[in-house]
Amino acid sequence: MNVTKIKGTTPLIWRKNYTKKQKSKHSNSKNKNENLNQKELESLALYNKINISFKGYLGDKQPAKKLFWIVTGRNKIYRDEDIYNSAWRVDTSIGQKTWSTIPPYQLLKRTPEQAIQGICTLNNTYEIPSYILSPNYGDNWGRIANYIELNPRLLAKIEGNKKSEGLLNTIKILPAIPPSTKNIPTCIILSQLYPTYGSYNDGYTGSESLYCVDLQAGISKNLTSPLLERNGEKMGDDELVKAFNDLAHFRGLKTGFRMPISEGQISIQSRPFSWQYDENIYIDACVDAINMGFDCIFFDSGKHVDNFEMEHYCGVGTVPDYKKMQYITQQIRARSGRNDISFVAEKADLNPRYENLGYTAGTDWGLADYFDNLMHEYDKQEWNPNYAAGPCVSDDNDNGSMSYERRLQRLKNTLHAFRDSGKKLPVHIQMHDIFPLNEKTNTHFEMINSDNKSAYGDLESHYNNIFAHSEAAKNQTLNTYREFESIMDC
Repeated sequence: MNVTKIKGTTPLIWRKNYTKKQKSKHSNSKNKNENLNQKELESLALYNKINISFKGYLGDKQPAKKLFWIVTGRNKIYRDEDIYNSAWRVDTSIGQKTWSTIPPYQLLKRTPEQAIQGICTLNNTYEIPSYILSPNYGDNWGRIANYIELNPRLLAKIEGNKKSEGLLNTIKILPAIPPSTKNIPTCIILSQLYPTYGSYNDGYTGSESLYCVDLQAGISKNLTSPLLERNGEKMGDDELVKAFNDLAHFRGLKTGFRMPISEGQISIQSRPFSWQYDENIYIDACVDAINMGFDCIFFDSGKHVDNFEMEHYCGVGTVPDYKKMQYITQQIRARSGRNDISFVAEKADLNPRYENLGYTAGTDWGLADYFDNLMHEYDKQEWNPNYAAGPCVSDDNDNGSMSYERRLQRLKNTLHAFRDSGKKLPVHIQMHDIFPLNEKTNTHFEMINSDNKSAYGDLESHYNNIFAHSEAAKNQTLNTYREFESIMDC
């Protein structure tokens, strides 16, 4: 991570009675969890894994079905002919794997109704299941996963300087993402879930960094859809998040989100965050997200816990000490009741400290340009079923200068560097590696800026201008699909 610009890092006025109220609430929460012994926590985790439940603030237990009913007024699913006719089909020993070849800028112009019916069409199932569980690849799935980061703020609907519906629009492009393979899970990482620092300009264009979060401020307005209502029945923001996760799971994908660990990049309802006093608020924010269906947390600057190798640290403010981070990962698993959460640490390498911190995977380790180097790393790490450090095709600092040919070669190397798919290295991929962005923007720019890309003030040209349209860009996407196809039965 490279923080170019962060607004709102000066002290802000605390809300009245905030300190007393929060201290009481979270000290009780901590004591309650500390009273549980390890055996009880493990039993709770196993129970909750088997009986995954969700209680949104409006209480609906089938939010994907509710979402479809709100946007259509019906429950019946019809086949989406455009998705069916554009499907890329791969026969495997466990059945057919499919995804759509419709370009993402065209998918963004479709309706939520079409998006959900398209997902059902690819699954050859013309109903939304009552209960949707995350694809089961075992508790240690994150150790070998292919992670693809998507920026929902970039994909969001825009009206003038207002942004919204980032989650609905991310659902729209799910059909174009190759699903998990026979043995290797694919995990979608969202660059944003919560508002940026201080909730400044949340839901509007501006230079607000996605390397920052404002906790206890709800889901970012860049992502939510305030008009989701039918006959007085509203779709809660948390229900929409859970519906997104359910539909991604239905597509055969795991899901995760990015979280910073740098104190100066976190606020709580616009007031500054402190690791000394606010660790439980941070844990609760992570647990809330897991309870809404996420399977993974990507810890930005996760390498630098306990001030490790700070000469390479690009964040703002202090990071958790070693024991605190161990407590954080343990408590997220315990309080959510899930042992299958993947914790990914940015820039973490082979040092045993990272596995001991509770991490599942590290990123940007191994030279993605060289297949032999990746096989060397594979051989060094195949013995460990719990943690591995793997390569990046590109990361959040990507400035867009890497050629399509080099990206494709890096993708090919990283996806194929294994002898046993159950022991492969984790791989981190950006949206730009599969769906090339417009030549006037890049991954890092979109992490720290949010603008209106419309040429004429209309929404359609905004969607068009997110992505590149050249023949080379189209071929890049098709070539990446061929690489994913080649591992679908692995």
